[in-house]
Amino acid sequence: MVLGKVKNLFVSYDCPNDSSVPVFASGDFVSGRVVVEVTGEIRVKSLNIHAKGLAKVRWTESRNAGSNTAYTQNFTEEVEYLNHRDVLIGHDRDDESCVEGFTVLHSGRHEFLFSLELPQTPLATSFEGKHGSVRYWLKAELHRPWLLPMKTKKEFTVFEHIDINTPLLLSPQAGTKDKTLCCWFCTSGPVSLSAKIERKGYTPGESIQIFAEIENCSSRVVVPKAAIYQTQTFFAKGKVKEIKQLVANLRGDPLPPGKSETWDGKMLKIPPISPSILDCSIIHVEYSLMVYVDIPRAVNLTLNLPLVIGTIPLHSFGSRTSSVSSQCSMAMSWLGLPERPEAPPSYSEIITNEERQNNLELPAVRDEIEGPLYAYIHEFRFQPPPLYSEVR
Repeated sequence: MVLGKVKNLFVSYDCPNDSSVPVFASGDFVSGRVVVEVTGEIRVKSLNIHAKGLAKVRWTESRNAGSNTAYTQNFTEEVEYLNHRDVLIGHDRDDESCVEGFTVLHSGRHEFLFSLELPQTPLATSFEGKHGSVRYWLKAELHRPWLLPMKTKKEFTVFEHIDINTPLLLSPQAGTKDKTLCCWFCTSGPVSLSAKIERKGYTPGESIQIFAEIENCSSRVVVPKAAIYQTQTFFAKGKVKEIKQLVANLRGDPLPPGKSETWDGKMLKIPPISPSILDCSIIHVEYSLMVYVDIPRAVNLTLNLPLVIGTIPLHSFGSRTSSVSSQCSMAMSWLGLPERPEAPPSYSEIITNEERQNNLELPAVRDEIEGPLYAYIHEFRFQPPPLYSEVR
């Protein structure tokens, strides 16, 4: 008998909610298949899977221990979120194709289904940082007699959902500061800054409306600016490592001496970024909005307003259905689709008065929901809809 060989071995996930990306949350079922493509005929001892979720931190620091003596100290820490094993082919399975303790796979494509439930406890969101990461993956191992095992591994994404529709994340953030400039023995007038944003919680794709007042009573030309920063904090062996990165920024117009400027809702859009990670013990990902005045030859006047980047965006409904539909809205914003629809044409532009009168006696139609991720749509039969300003 001519021994066959394994042409391909890979893992494929079932995507939840009819999406094209395998994204899961705590309590979800991760399902899929391990695909084995064979040419000829092979004997298999076992096919095992191992799913794991791990937050890991690692960095090094150089230490000086005296004259001409230095050493490197490693700082590492791990937190396990998932550890699941299963046997798809082997002695634990009752397989009709089992011969002499081995399972025979004939030439062709073979799929072996798997399903596992993620823990109900909170999980850390998948993340890749400079000194650490949060990763989830599934590894499959194919064992055959007298041969080294074949292995394949594929990652999947986990989001720990953050709903920004809570009192804490809907509360406005504001601050005020001023600064007096000095040049040798001369004292210049103050530069003052007040800034406010509507809430603390936002989602990727949204724009932050910045309300600010800048007054320049100094003798220098200053420039008001704003920026979103991401702060990555890593913890290991009692030490802390922090990385700060610019996410997005904007620049106002130069402000001459004796002038003032008002930002009446200046927009700063949030790009596609990782959600905040607040509950992991070794990795934190936090965000802030910095509104500041760039002052030449002096330390900038700065206001820091805390932000939380969530996964469930703002909605005006109070029902559970709206929470589901809002997740679709967030996905649309990440794909670059419009955040808000334009105002529709007026009723009179579409339905004439004659058509409306002819159809007043049609029976009423039930409300329908087009799908689980779409907003609740109310159908009508040529009845005038509410004004756009009433429902916007």
